[in-house]
Amino acid sequence: MCCPYDELVTQPGSPTGGPRPRGPGAEAFVVTPFTRVARTHAVLVAGDALVALALAGSLFFSIEPDAARGRVALYLAFTIAPFALISPLIGPAIDRARGGRRLMIVLTALVRSAACFLMVRHLNSFLLFPEAFAALVAGKGYHVAKSALVPTVVRTEADLVQANSRLALLAGISGAVAFIPGGILLRFGGSEWVMAFAAIVFSFGAILALKIPATSVATEPADEAERTELRGAGIIAAASSMAVLRGIVGFVAFLLAFHLRSIDAATIWFGVLLGASTLGNMVGAVTAPVLRRTQREELILAGVLVITTAVAGFVALSGGLGGATALVFTVGFAAGAGKMSFDSIVQRDAPDANQGRSFARFETRFQLVWVAGAIIPTILPFDVLSVRLGYVVISVLAGFAAFTYVAALRAIARGERPQPIRIPAKVRDPVVARARDTATHLRGRVAARRSGRARPSGQDPAAGEQPPESA
Repeated sequence: MCCPYDELVTQPGSPTGGPRPRGPGAEAFVVTPFTRVARTHAVLVAGDALVALALAGSLFFSIEPDAARGRVALYLAFTIAPFALISPLIGPAIDRARGGRRLMIVLTALVRSAACFLMVRHLNSFLLFPEAFAALVAGKGYHVAKSALVPTVVRTEADLVQANSRLALLAGISGAVAFIPGGILLRFGGSEWVMAFAAIVFSFGAILALKIPATSVATEPADEAERTELRGAGIIAAASSMAVLRGIVGFVAFLLAFHLRSIDAATIWFGVLLGASTLGNMVGAVTAPVLRRTQREELILAGVLVITTAVAGFVALSGGLGGATALVFTVGFAAGAGKMSFDSIVQRDAPDANQGRSFARFETRFQLVWVAGAIIPTILPFDVLSVRLGYVVISVLAGFAAFTYVAALRAIARGERPQPIRIPAKVRDPVVARARDTATHLRGRVAARRSGRARPSGQDPAAGEQPPESA
């Protein structure tokens, strides 16, 4: 797959800031496309942190939990609709449009800025709920666009996991730094001042996003090779496990939000749990690339599921806000490390797939599962005594995901894959036959790459024969 980054940084007058400087040390002054994305990401994540801080002292967390459940569940259900449209309908058109994903980042930043300006006046009104969830939907949409854009602004596909790790680390740092001015404004001005500051930050993020190079994520629709690779058993099993982790993240967030309200916990505990989640995600994102040097990606993904199972089971027995903090940190760590591992698996097992388009599709599905996980504790009336049941549910889900993932990996290793349906030769269409031959050819290419076999000059790395021409 052609890497748009190389085109951007080698052509004079490119969107990266003009001709590349010459002379010793000149490379240090080159503003790369990834740097522009990273700057935008840091600012937008800081805005999200400010919104969370402002909402902590607002009506959003002040009304009775039972009164809030219905509204929260309704708005969470509404968040599903935009993602249901983004993936099958809007997504392909945005991918092929030059600058489509950049435009999506700009629009989501502006939506969050407008929502924050509205929330300044409605922090003590029930209009706060639809405005807050509009910001939530825009934030989730941004992450989908960012996942699609990052593969187009790195030098090579081998740098993709490291780039995502740096973005996760940068997000944790910028979120923590945002709490300093946010805390000062909250102390002396109130939640309204924090929300207004968040609106300004999002507006600045939209301006920075305009500097991101206008590239096309995918110039053509997905071909048979890409679809075949992304339907591989290894990728499907990893995606299923990662989806469970994302669902657990949403489940934990709203389970503990309502739990803190039900026990009238101090506002500081909301900040403690948010900080633990951010720190866990940072540690996971930094640890995963290090572990990949000695461990397989599948082992890392299965390992974080097992760790989540054990910690959730222990917290179910011990309880307490300290245990909740440990669980939030663990879930954040598992989500961060798991995402890095999943990205590596897709890169390795789907080398012919368009990475930007593929990651955007997976990210959309993961966000939908996050919403589904968040709705469950919102609808079910978990009270002070039964919050431990939620911990048990987390432990069971993570344990089930770990068991099924390991079982799937063992089945794949033994070659126990579902056999395709046999179509009689007399009714088999030539196009279907070519698709099957192409899939066989692609499996040979993947096996050759895994075995490390050197590519002979002028020869494909597969078994030697090219896929037959269509009839």
